[in-house]
Amino acid sequence: MKNNNYLFTSESVSEGHPDKVCDRISDMVVDAYLKKDPVSRVACETLTTTNKVVLAGETRGPKIDKEEIVSKVRDCIKDIGYDQEGFSWKNANIETFLHEQSADIAMGVDSKGNKDEGAGDQGIMFGYACNETEELMPAPIHYSHKILRLMAEDRKKGTLKGIEPDSKSQVTMLYENEKPIKVTSVVISTQHSKNLNQKQVRETIIPYIKKSIPENFLTDLKSKEIYINPTGQFIIGGPDGDTGLTGRKIIVDTYGGAAPHGGGAFSGKDPTKVDRSAAYASRYLAKNVVAAGVSEKCLIQLAYAIGVSKPLSIFIKLANGDEAKVGKVKKLIEENFNLSPRGIREMLKLNNPIYEITSAYGHFGRKPTNKGEFTWEKTDKTELFKL
Repeated sequence: MKNNNYLFTSESVSEGHPDKVCDRISDMVVDAYLKKDPVSRVACETLTTTNKVVLAGETRGPKIDKEEIVSKVRDCIKDIGYDQEGFSWKNANIETFLHEQSADIAMGVDSKGNKDEGAGDQGIMFGYACNETEELMPAPIHYSHKILRLMAEDRKKGTLKGIEPDSKSQVTMLYENEKPIKVTSVVISTQHSKNLNQKQVRETIIPYIKKSIPENFLTDLKSKEIYINPTGQFIIGGPDGDTGLTGRKIIVDTYGGAAPHGGGAFSGKDPTKVDRSAAYASRYLAKNVVAAGVSEKCLIQLAYAIGVSKPLSIFIKLANGDEAKVGKVKKLIEENFNLSPRGIREMLKLNNPIYEITSAYGHFGRKPTNKGEFTWEKTDKTELFKL
């Protein structure tokens, strides 16, 4: 018998987390190439440690001087807020080892003659949506992101003093009959200056919990269930405290563990890589299905083979009781959406330099902008899916 009552937890990390610093830099490289040539190919990995940044990967497109890339890396670090003894935008040692894309990969991906452009790799990608929040995201990951995003906004404005860039959050919620009922615990660990003691850190951070989570979810939350810097102190942080790598926060980037993940990271990859573009497309489809009222939940899996344009399979799972609708939804997708890499890019306008902003606080549940960012969050296909 299925247990419909349970606790579920999701975590988020801030833009100053070492791994997120790397995601930001890698996505900056993608944008830098796409801005100069929208058909550029990029696969960039970044490593950070104490006052050190290393970039490596493959590109195909315009020539960008190393000095320009290094300058843009410094801009990223400065915007995040790092000017510390152990990691500073001013004097961090930055090395770049980007080189030309493999000819074998290019041959499989490029269109030629009667062959359409193929997927940049094999793999499976998942998209998910549910009606737990207005953004059609699972509640625990949505509120985990929001706490850190509001903290970062105030820190950069100068109204949140003594708090440094590296932070993590975690929200646990009680579900009854598969619906979020209340928050049972919150964990926030945040880097802070030497001038703040732990009592001051706690008093500074707790208001952000109340700003981020609806009051009806917090009525039973006790003070002892709010954990702020449970280790006791968090002064050394960021890349000085822990090494960072691109692509190590894939659950944070997606649905907080509430849905499966295909395993491929997003950051540092141009949209010919289906790890990224097909994950965006499957979220777009799932979100429109839920927004149309077809089901309270929708999970979509797409599978690809390198060099092959069309997905090998489309799997759809709806909420319990809506299984009979799966066939109709699948038929609508197959008949109305071109899910080849080229088709996805054209549908969601992914060849634009829109990726640096995605590197922190989730790739999903964000608002589309007039700059063309987060097009996969639009709900402009709801009429199509109304059954």
